[in-house]
Amino acid sequence: MIHLKGISKSFGSRILFENVDLTFFPGNRYGLTGPNGAGKSTLLRIVMGFEEPTSGSVVLPQRVGILRQDIHAYAQMRVIDAVLMGNARLWSALEMRDKLYEGEMSDAVGIRLGELEEIIADENGYMAEVAAEELLEGIGIGREFHAVPLGKLPADMQFRTLLCQALFGEPEALLLDEPTNHLDLSSISWLEEFLHQFKGVLIVVSHDRHFLNSVTTHIADIDYETCIVYPGNYDDMVMAKTSVRSRAELEAKSKEKKVAQLREFVAKFGAGTRASQVQSRLREIQRLQPQDLKKSNIQRPYIRFPHPDKSSGETVFRINKLHKGYDGQEVIKGLAMEVHRGDKIGVIGNNGRGKTTLLKMMAGKLSPDKGVVERGHQVEVSYFPQVHGEAVDRSIKMQAFDWLKTQRREVYDQEVRSVLGKMLFGGDDAFKELSALSGGETARLILAAMMLIPTNTLILDEPNNHLDLEAVSALAWGLQEFEGTVIVASHDRDLIASVATRIVAFEEEGINIYDGSLDDYLSRTRR
Repeated sequence: MIHLKGISKSFGSRILFENVDLTFFPGNRYGLTGPNGAGKSTLLRIVMGFEEPTSGSVVLPQRVGILRQDIHAYAQMRVIDAVLMGNARLWSALEMRDKLYEGEMSDAVGIRLGELEEIIADENGYMAEVAAEELLEGIGIGREFHAVPLGKLPADMQFRTLLCQALFGEPEALLLDEPTNHLDLSSISWLEEFLHQFKGVLIVVSHDRHFLNSVTTHIADIDYETCIVYPGNYDDMVMAKTSVRSRAELEAKSKEKKVAQLREFVAKFGAGTRASQVQSRLREIQRLQPQDLKKSNIQRPYIRFPHPDKSSGETVFRINKLHKGYDGQEVIKGLAMEVHRGDKIGVIGNNGRGKTTLLKMMAGKLSPDKGVVERGHQVEVSYFPQVHGEAVDRSIKMQAFDWLKTQRREVYDQEVRSVLGKMLFGGDDAFKELSALSGGETARLILAAMMLIPTNTLILDEPNNHLDLEAVSALAWGLQEFEGTVIVASHDRDLIASVATRIVAFEEEGINIYDGSLDDYLSRTRR
């Protein structure tokens, strides 16, 4: 089990959480939730031992699997060795054994080798590489990569290798921060199944609502400057939390009404002959004095894209014999497809297969090598790039308010402030320098620009990156309600499932187009 004893964390006068006393039990799978800035990753880093709390302590089991982010530290390691390092006791014994075999043999060395062989046997070390290979293959890293230095692999494979490192060696606890990043649908399904079979204690941070609902048995939610554990998955927590808060607010209002009535009695008879009754009312007022309800740090953006000024023609895009490659390797080969007015298209598939390339060509940001991407009549596009710097140059000395004004001619300041407010840039936040914006704030600023400009076609490439669960839900709602055409690439299954009525799937054998929802696609492909 994992036990948090009086954990507090603050930065100056700002309190993230205070005096958190929790026990996480084996067999339970906890999702650690809260909006961006609430302190999810901070609390997880404290549990991992990577960050010190302001006060309090953490008790951990001996063997803990941690999803590490410092990929560069393993860049020279073979992929298989990086996974084996997940069992520190085994890896240390293997390293020491190899080192001793390189030196001169003596009685002392022989005794030490015997001790090391016992440790290796205890840790099931003679089957360790087989177990590591199974993990790597399960998450989509084939045997041809296992002996390659980690730094030579694509970024998504590097991340997957470190995820396998965390899962390796039968840990008693797993601490995972955003484990579904860089995973495709099949890899996420494999991870979900692995975690369902896991017998230890799991604490996971994720912005993937579907993943949290599938995996978790409990939610540890950071809000009101504390951390509260709710039974059930993420959706269960939202319902329970809303219900508890509503009851507390109703009770507070009821007390306020009762106190007002008592005060009226005291004011009326305070100077009269009912002294004992007045004193009784005063004591009741004191008892009923409502406690201030701590303010929730959950903020929900309001995302609504404007009604298009002009409707597009029936055919929005006509793509024919499209080819595009990099360094002599084609990622898109002979693609032919049409996008029609009102389509809501979800673009899915592994990283590196060309999703971003296709969206950039449709947005007019990239030219094809061969073939055509033809826009239809009166098609006007708003584009959300996966790399935010392509839309917002944070090196420019400019405030968010002023940048947003540059996105549309002759826009009134009031309109800009209104859109910024809907995207949670209230008060002085509207005048933050671009260089000071976080990833989530930059994503919300780009969406604010899309809300300010009426277009009939939205193209969004991984818009959920850096957004919290509340913002992703608001985005899904906005895309559902939009009256034009939507093309969105994402690994977030809830977002695609909520929005898409057609699926463009970048699969191993090529690009395939399916009419229907994500659920229809998954049932057809049995994933």
